[in-house]
Amino acid sequence: MASYLHGVHTPHRKKTRHKPVLRMDIPKTVTIPMAMHIGAPSTPIVKVGDEVKVGQKIAEASGFVSVPVYSSVSGKVTKIKDLLGAGGNTTAAIVIESDGLQTVDESVTPPTVSTREELLAALKESGIVGLGGAGFPTHVKFNVDPERIDYLIINGAECEPYVTSDTITMMERSDDMGDALRVLCPLLGIQKVIVGIENNKKRAAVAMRNMAASVTEAQVSVKMLPSVYPQGGEKVLIYHTVGRVVPEGKLPIDAGCIVINCTTLATIGTYLKTGMPLVEKCVTVEGSAVAQPQNVLAPVGAALSDLFAACGGLTCDPDKIIYGGPMMGVTVPSADEPVMTNTNAILALTKKEAWLPKTTACIRCGACTNHCPFGLAPAAISHAYKYNDVEALKKLSVDTCMLCGCCSFVCPANRPLVQRNKLSKELLKQTRAKEDKKV
Repeated sequence: MASYLHGVHTPHRKKTRHKPVLRMDIPKTVTIPMAMHIGAPSTPIVKVGDEVKVGQKIAEASGFVSVPVYSSVSGKVTKIKDLLGAGGNTTAAIVIESDGLQTVDESVTPPTVSTREELLAALKESGIVGLGGAGFPTHVKFNVDPERIDYLIINGAECEPYVTSDTITMMERSDDMGDALRVLCPLLGIQKVIVGIENNKKRAAVAMRNMAASVTEAQVSVKMLPSVYPQGGEKVLIYHTVGRVVPEGKLPIDAGCIVINCTTLATIGTYLKTGMPLVEKCVTVEGSAVAQPQNVLAPVGAALSDLFAACGGLTCDPDKIIYGGPMMGVTVPSADEPVMTNTNAILALTKKEAWLPKTTACIRCGACTNHCPFGLAPAAISHAYKYNDVEALKKLSVDTCMLCGCCSFVCPANRPLVQRNKLSKELLKQTRAKEDKKV
């Protein structure tokens, strides 16, 4: 296993980092998917014609690794339909026509959390998942033996180009983060907290140091990190903050760490104080096709077109619209797609900005391996995938790949290496599923 000292220097392009957050007007309709998180999709509990309010539960968790979903607007359920997501999967989605009143549901009250069990139950009911993009249910992440937790690491790296929604959170919602730690640390037995933040976020770092000094329930410190992509990857962040390596095939808790995104932590703080579940998201709206790029506070389920409109509209038809940043983001088919709980940014790129150069033959330069955070061999993985060599893919540890895109970024031949890695991981998954069926 590599020591995570590799990576790439991507252009920052963080023009929105100091702009105030804009709360957008309530859209006429929202479309809320049931699969916005890792794990089992949520199950709708409302029907067409039902009146709903802000913060009202509209879908139940359908398993342990799942969360309930709540209405982000008040109004009427007009449709429950199948929605084709950007990843190619179909999920149920609840369409709500807003009445514009934003009436809050009577059930929205601060939870009682005096024990670890009450806290975990409250976190599950909150609907909160990892808000940095992964979407892993937060209550599952914290449901571990307290004796195994040496460090809680707050991820404030935000290393993707363009994206600044986490930076804004650290500057404007540090109080919410502190309030969350004052509850989480004593109830979960957490004694050491480290905020990992890149050294190009000076104002956010000041806010984090002030927050750290205000929390007496645990030892909280701020670790300044090099501005190198993918600094925000969990395993990379763990190595650069506490010097530990997560074993291959294991989770951060196996290295004594829990990693939580800074916006997730702030949302926990707000929920514990108000009882309002996860119904809105701060989203960076950027790209050369956006008239006035900025961070927008949007209700979950708002169409991307509504967010673009809040930013002055689009200056031209974008060549590409992306959920997230340009390195690990996913291209969406249209601006009709909704904001999801794990949407931290949307980019509208012109053809010049989204243009990809022509692919040529591999020149065996080794740049992909030299820059891979885990020291993998993307060129060899690509070759093994081409010939459907499953055993070679296993030996090349392709499952370790975090799909950060460093390999494609540095490849002088412009080869689709990260895409081949993703396909290789899926090939291994399908192969193992077939083997399990035979057993």
